[in-house]
Amino acid sequence: MRHFVTLNDITTEEFHHILESASTLKHDLKQGKRPPLLAGKVLGMIFEKQSLRTRVSFEAGMFQLGGLAMSLGSEIGFGKREAVKDIAEVLSSMVDVIMFRALTHQSMVDLATYSTCPVINGLTDEAHPCQALSDMLTIKEIFGQFQGLKLAWVGDANNVAGCLLRASAKLGLKMAIAAPQPFQFDPKNINTMIGNSSAPGFEIELTDDPYKAVHDAHILYTDVWVSMGQENEEAERKKVFASYQVNGALLASARKDAVFMHCLPARRGQEVTDEVMDSPQSRVVQQAENRLHAQKGLLVWLLR
Repeated sequence: MRHFVTLNDITTEEFHHILESASTLKHDLKQGKRPPLLAGKVLGMIFEKQSLRTRVSFEAGMFQLGGLAMSLGSEIGFGKREAVKDIAEVLSSMVDVIMFRALTHQSMVDLATYSTCPVINGLTDEAHPCQALSDMLTIKEIFGQFQGLKLAWVGDANNVAGCLLRASAKLGLKMAIAAPQPFQFDPKNINTMIGNSSAPGFEIELTDDPYKAVHDAHILYTDVWVSMGQENEEAERKKVFASYQVNGALLASARKDAVFMHCLPARRGQEVTDEVMDSPQSRVVQQAENRLHAQKGLLVWLLR
């Protein structure tokens, strides 16, 4: 049995396998084929945070694969009504796989520790590996490869940025992260984050200059400046990140064939302008759709 708590839980070969499976399943779906690869399987989904893409993609994905998904919210009182250990042991005795969208990463680790079925990280404050899976599927669809590509992250070095860093290391992309110093990754922690291993072609650059980061970049990526749970920091963060907005000028500083990506939801007019979000170079809808296909590939890999 395997868990998917961070991207460090899979090898580079397994990463490629999941993406290949996702691509096949996406092609099949477009052809009207829905092979019931997970017939009779049940996914239990625990939500401590609001969700659009995560809930719909996992629920629709299980249905398309012939299985069933059930959504569990505040009614189970995670960590309050009963101990995490008890929830994990009982729930995993009744379902085949659990997806957890958690307030804290430690809760995710605790659930996986006691679960007797695979646990998937649907989002924590430290990691969003399912997003990185769909992002890499999208990049492969657009460019046909990973090695030789440069991914530029502009903004808060957050949980999504950390997962893209791990994905880049496993698949051999160059990555540049532009963030104000207090919101940048500590260079001393990079090897720990990526698991002390990387594929040929991987490079990492940390800077506080967004124009330096996007120079010669194939992909520009950003996220909200204020994530869920950081609302009390909103005024400060808006000031600090004001010069890190992805706008037309910044996009024009990248390669002519560069694309824009965002994990959504976006705050238009803050971290990204309408001009970029709605431009022909924007791939945000393709990214969002690929959450469905990438997670189907992941579910099939975990359960078969």
